[in-house]
Amino acid sequence: MSRLTITLSEERYRALKEAAVQRHKTIGQLIDESLDFYGIKSRESALDLVRRARARARLTEDEALAVAQEEVKAVRRKP
Repeated sequence: MSRLTITLSEERYRALKEAAVQRHKTIGQLIDESLDFYGIKSRESALDLVRRARARARLTEDEALAVAQEEVKAVRRKP
């Protein structure tokens, strides 16, 4: 596992430390969960997710592309 050094304000660090204690987790576990929540994954994990979704969807590539384009259009229409 890799190590990472970040700089936080003292106030933010205390809040993070308190949140970890309240949840019975380490700061590292909280950060890891946050990254998962925001969809930040390794390329390998993301490709595996796409593979599994494609296998379950039973759509052709053209059908999947059409669905994706409609979703993008729908999101862009929202104010």
